[in-house]
Amino acid sequence: MASVVVDPMLDYLSSRVRLEGFMDPMAQVLGLKVGGALPLMDAVRDGLPLSSLDRVARTVAPTDRAFVFRIVPRATLARRRKVLAGGGTSGARLSPLEGAQVARLAGVWAMALDVWGGEAAARRFMFEPHGVLHGRRPVDVVLENELGRPIVEGVLGRLQAGSAV
Repeated sequence: MASVVVDPMLDYLSSRVRLEGFMDPMAQVLGLKVGGALPLMDAVRDGLPLSSLDRVARTVAPTDRAFVFRIVPRATLARRRKVLAGGGTSGARLSPLEGAQVARLAGVWAMALDVWGGEAAARRFMFEPHGVLHGRRPVDVVLENELGRPIVEGVLGRLQAGSAV
């Protein structure tokens, strides 16, 4: 009998995907009406709307008006907002790399909400230096690159399981 090897990240993603008619928590944070990991991946590839960036920034860092500039440079964002205000849409979306960064943050935020049970506690976790992360803040680790997400999700998973972290 052959053994089946399941990628832990794929297993985690599929455990978060809801049945048809329900939205994935990450999609909810992004303000998207998509169900499942693959449609969400397509949305990121095609360019998330600027509203997803704004929604995630307002949710994760409501008092930091400059938070969005950690993801999209100020001048680029201003140019895209101008296109959007003028009725255009082609230049008013996030690039796939920016969208992936926003989606990473949204996914970790959704998990932090689940683990901590509320925005204030999840925000405290995201913005305070953490010993397991060598004194780095989880939000910084997630935004740095794609390897940061599973690291922070691992910390959250251990917290959720009751491990001392």
